[in-house]
Amino acid sequence: MGILDGKAIVVTGAGRGLGRAYAEHAAAAGAAVVVNDVHGAEEVASGIRETGGRALASPRSVADPGQAAAVIDDCVREFGALDGLVNNAAVSYHAAPWEDDDPARTRALVEVNILGTFYCGTAAAKVMHAQGRGAIVNAGSGSMLGQGRAAAYSASKGAVASMTFSWAADLAPHGVRVNGICPRAWTPMMEADPNAALRSNRDETPDRMAPLVTYLLSDLAAGVNGQLVRFAGDKLHIVRHAGIKEPVLSHETWTVDTIAAAFDKDLTPEIRSAKNWAV
Repeated sequence: MGILDGKAIVVTGAGRGLGRAYAEHAAAAGAAVVVNDVHGAEEVASGIRETGGRALASPRSVADPGQAAAVIDDCVREFGALDGLVNNAAVSYHAAPWEDDDPARTRALVEVNILGTFYCGTAAAKVMHAQGRGAIVNAGSGSMLGQGRAAAYSASKGAVASMTFSWAADLAPHGVRVNGICPRAWTPMMEADPNAALRSNRDETPDRMAPLVTYLLSDLAAGVNGQLVRFAGDKLHIVRHAGIKEPVLSHETWTVDTIAAAFDKDLTPEIRSAKNWAV
């Protein structure tokens, strides 16, 4: 028996790369899978069916709220339930100097990476809330900490992390878990990045990342909620949530001079211990 036997899962952006690996691994673990992508969904779904699994292709755009909701409806209609959602669909562009970022490409990126995740997650949460169970896995990225020449992509993944933490708090009382992942793998998206070799290599294939997603979708992860998990090659770790650093300084009335003194003295160790972009 597979650890996802009897579960119905949606994987967005599953026509290639990481999404395809997640869908195929979940199916091999026993899940019925809705393979969503505007390109390649039927090929992946057919491959799963040919190996004895259950899969439905859903070639809809998650950037459209109606189509995103329809992806979730496809799963409920075909398989009778929705036990898991993997919000993987994303686009990126690289090597654009900050001054040359194209507004149209930035908008398209935001509509898929942020709004697509939001639309699918909201639609899925409604079904899971009614069922009293479910798991959502959002695809974040280490780029959220700031990646050169990728401000829009980095910002979009920071938004995904924030959505993850917010939904986890909202849905925990209703039996729904929400976690995020920050995978590092050599994918078609990575290959398009001229600096890819600095961050990954061809040995870090998408299939190596898939077990983490299957685990988070499964009942084995029943106690894991609201976490951002970094999985990079042979390294697995939790990403610390953003928070206030000590010391917290108090002053009855802050002036420019007292603020400057604080940065020159009390806050200096924290600044030096953090990544500093000063040039």
